Amino acid sequence: MVKIKYNFFFILASLMALVVALSNYLVQFPVNYMGLQDLLTYGAFSYPVAFLISDLSNRKYGPNSAKKIVYIGFLFGIFLTFYFSTNYSDLISIRIAIGSGTAFLVAQLIDINIFHRLRKKIWFAAPLISSLIGSVIDTFLFFFISFYKTGVNWISLSFGDLLVKVLVALLMLVPFRLLLIRMQENPNSKKKISV
Repeated sequence: MVKIKYNFFFILASLMALVVALSNYLVQFPVNYMGLQDLLTYGAFSYPVAFLISDLSNRKYGPNSAKKIVYIGFLFGIFLTFYFSTNYSDLISIRIAIGSGTAFLVAQLIDINIFHRLRKKIWFAAPLISSLIGSVIDTFLFFFISFYKTGVNWISLSFGDLLVKVLVALLMLVPFRLLLIRMQENPNSKKKISV
């Protein structure tokens, strides 16, 4: 049983790394449909899954283990970003990697703390409020670090990405609830893992 718990822990950490790397890659590409190129990047669609992962791990293992999942996901995600997505001859690409890492850590750790404080409220309060606050912090911190004074209209991109992140955060309540029910059916799911 312990092996299964460790496997799930590392699956969550691996998924976190994948979401970070994928989002860092996709944020470089604006959505070129319906005039959205100045308002939205493809990274806005994948990044909110990171909040789902940290909220599920927080619910299952508690805030300390959720932070470990964030740290592991961060380290591997940033490694993948620097290895696969960063063009070292392009300052904006390097700033994207730095901005992503900084914004990710700050937003995820704030999300975990807010979620933990709200976890005893009605089931949707903790994931919704923590994800919304985390998304606001992540979005504006990321776009500021990555694109400030580069000629990229980072403020309108921030608002466009934030709108999509809020919509995706609302949609993520469905899998969160379904997975939460599944975790509650498993009596061993509340045991914490120390890694």
